[in-house]
Amino acid sequence: MDTEFHIRKAKDKDIDEIMALYEQARAYMAENGNPGQWTNGYPAREDVETDLNRNVLYICESSDGIEGVFMFCIGEEPNYREIEGGCWLNEEPYGFLHRIASAGRKKGVATFCVQWCLTRCKNMRGDTHQKNKTMQRVFEKNGFKPCGTVYMEDGTPRIAYQKEMGS
Repeated sequence: MDTEFHIRKAKDKDIDEIMALYEQARAYMAENGNPGQWTNGYPAREDVETDLNRNVLYICESSDGIEGVFMFCIGEEPNYREIEGGCWLNEEPYGFLHRIASAGRKKGVATFCVQWCLTRCKNMRGDTHQKNKTMQRVFEKNGFKPCGTVYMEDGTPRIAYQKEMGS
């Protein structure tokens, strides 16, 4: 990878730029056959502020500025309690990431963020929309296995992924 990235906790001063990244990500998804994943302004400023206040919001930066944003947490994701059409690889404690978005200026941002998470938690879960081919490729490229279907609070289905690294 030619570009040097680093991860840091998001700060209050980053919120406007984070919101712009999410707006750009919604447009990217719509242009690439996935208009239904982040609808009605999701993620909203309230989601960003909640993640920030919970200390689980991260920024990926390069020397050129903010390249990406994501939420990473080690704990239980309530939407992962039930899975259809398969099963999780294990029931050990896990980390999960949500709301990942790239500025789109540099290649490898999502993979860098996923790999950063894996250095902090060897058992990771994630999910994405059936039409989000970009995120499916990121998960699969990084060794995540599709495990079944989970449902979000609004009832929409997501492909569930998990990666477990050696104990």
